[in-house]
Amino acid sequence: MNGNQQNKEIKIKINDSELKGQYANQIAIMHTREDFVIDFIAMYPPEAIVGARIITNPISLKRMSNAIAVNLKKYEEQFGEIIEEEIRPVDDKVN
Repeated sequence: MNGNQQNKEIKIKINDSELKGQYANQIAIMHTREDFVIDFIAMYPPEAIVGARIITNPISLKRMSNAIAVNLKKYEEQFGEIIEEEIRPVDDKVN
C-alpha cells in the first residue's frame, strides 16, 4: 500500500427489521456466468421457507467463502470439530 492509499473505516448500518436476523438451516445455490443466487432456507418439513435471497458476483462470493472458511476454522479451534449429521433419506409420505 503506498502513501496515497489508506485503510478507511466503513460504517455499517442495519435497520431494525434486518437486525433480528433470519434463521436458515439449508441453502439453495444457482448461478449464471455473471452472478450467484443464494437462497437461505428454514427447513421445517413438510415446509421450507426462503428467508433471504442474496445475489452476488463470483469474486465477492469467493471472498465471502474464504471468510466463512477462516471463521469455521477459528470456531473449531475454540469449540472442537463440527461433525455433520449422517444424511438420511427424506420420507416423502405426508401423514
